[in-house]
Amino acid sequence: MYSLAFDTTGAGCSIVLRHNDVVLSKFEKFTEFGQAEILLPQIKKMLADSAVAFNELDALFVCVGPGSFTGVRSGIAAARAFAFASPALKVGGISAFDAYAQTFEEEDIAEINAVIIETRRDDFYVQLFDRHLEKKSEPQALMREDIIPQLKGRLVSLAGDGVERFLSTPSGLCLHAIKMYDFLPSEALLKAGLKALSAKKPNFPKPLYLRAPDVSLPKNS
Repeated sequence: MYSLAFDTTGAGCSIVLRHNDVVLSKFEKFTEFGQAEILLPQIKKMLADSAVAFNELDALFVCVGPGSFTGVRSGIAAARAFAFASPALKVGGISAFDAYAQTFEEEDIAEINAVIIETRRDDFYVQLFDRHLEKKSEPQALMREDIIPQLKGRLVSLAGDGVERFLSTPSGLCLHAIKMYDFLPSEALLKAGLKALSAKKPNFPKPLYLRAPDVSLPKNS
């Protein structure tokens, strides 16, 4: 089976192309802006370099957020276009929380496993998972002082691109494993997508927004 997964929601563009259990091509680039401009040309190049035709793809997974408004929309628009072009293609939308949860190895898993994602504001996007990596909470945007009481007194593992900032001041938490990332690893996204597909629970891509986009009205001249 040929599968493709990509993310443009955070501070990077990450793409992976795999055939069964073999990674054919992977692209990961840290960039604050321009993910949408990178995505489609890079996918085209990866397919060509791997001698894989678009109509040979069996499954495609896209990160649906949370993240930047433009990044979320760009990735989902691309995935939906692929679905329209190839009706037989299995297309799924995967949250960044579910994808980051797949970065926990068996030895990393604690009583509570928190995925913490950067918002580029004072708060964080957060979701908690149990020792079986089942969801313990809904995804939320919370301040640090509202997250810590939910983790106090428990053995905790953390993963996500917001972990470094979250731990930049003492937390008083009992930490088991800490997994810091600059942006979402493409292979974790693909793993989460294939897991959803095998469970027959792939969601058609739709945005996961936890707050309104940052917008401002133009000033009158």
